[in-house]
Amino acid sequence: MKLLLSGNEAAALAAKLARVKVIAAYPITPQTAVVEKLSEYIANGELEAEMIRVESEHSALSACIGAAASGVRTFTATSSQGLMLMSEILFVASGMRLPLVMVNVNRSLSAPLSIWCDQQDSLSVRDSGWIQIYCENNQEILDFTLQAFRIAERTLLPVMVCYDGYILSHMAEIVEVPEQEEVDQFLPPYHYPYPLDPEKPVTLGPVGVPEYYEEFRFTQHEAMENARKEIEETMALFGERFGRKYRPVEGYRVEDAGVVLVSMGSVCGTIKEVIDALRRGGEKVGLVEIRVFRPFPSRELREILSGKKVVGVVEKALSPGATGPLYADLAGALGDRPPVTLNFICGLGGRDVKEEDIRQALKTCHAAARGEAVKKVNWLGLREKVVGL
Repeated sequence: MKLLLSGNEAAALAAKLARVKVIAAYPITPQTAVVEKLSEYIANGELEAEMIRVESEHSALSACIGAAASGVRTFTATSSQGLMLMSEILFVASGMRLPLVMVNVNRSLSAPLSIWCDQQDSLSVRDSGWIQIYCENNQEILDFTLQAFRIAERTLLPVMVCYDGYILSHMAEIVEVPEQEEVDQFLPPYHYPYPLDPEKPVTLGPVGVPEYYEEFRFTQHEAMENARKEIEETMALFGERFGRKYRPVEGYRVEDAGVVLVSMGSVCGTIKEVIDALRRGGEKVGLVEIRVFRPFPSRELREILSGKKVVGVVEKALSPGATGPLYADLAGALGDRPPVTLNFICGLGGRDVKEEDIRQALKTCHAAARGEAVKKVNWLGLREKVVGL
């Protein structure tokens, strides 16, 4: 069945199809419509679930922890400052190995106050122990949210599905929606192996003394590494069942490309359009789209970028005083090996990323391929500095 859905509607519908049992809700732009739609499903009798209305995002994720530890399928959604308020509890959820799912509608962080889109929020918590998946379009929002539940429940790790605010959250696209029976086969009823039981009381989240804390962190890292196989298997199974095939990393016209851009999120659509246009003019350029950012796909990136002359990382985030976080991870994965890697910062605070910006990034990459001196970190679409700063 095909429906015209906004990104937020696609996320809510996916949670409904997954038959979530507990939803913790606190409104924040541009996420609010996700939990509003789920509340509507519950009120109309379309979804049998408990909606917990809390006083903050910190409480929302705390409520999800209690629900997930009780053994039920759990969901929440947030954005920007809400995710920052949750940051303390993000580490708790992953450290307790709780398989809950959250969508984060990417939005800029304050200050200055911004309600527009970049990816600084989710990338700022990349070390919290959550699997992170990034969506290019609304179809991927629905598909990856469904996959997130299966991945979380089989790895005992929380999963964050990220998509760009407004660009996807409020814009409508045609989305292929599976039947409930098909989803039930893909996502059978969940049974958490370690549910809370009043008859068998246990202590959860105790003090981690120095003699043992490092071992706990190691097991978290090991679980994230082991999750790679489950992610690939889930994506493969989803492709078999629903006909839409995904990989943690996917190349677009990269086979014969000497210059390749790397990015994630909705901007990949713009990059693909520019690549198609340049290809018609004879330029051999390509794109590597990262869908799973955590665990970071180092091996896949080394393989797909092998033999390329120059790689440009286009990202909507910045680590002030350093580089973009995606660039830093890619540079670490590649080590001292070629290709030359360049960083392009763009789209911060909702600034439009235009085709001319992507063309400028590729032009700089071509200059580096010719051996010309270029900056490692480049800004696209940057205006003059604000007067007085």
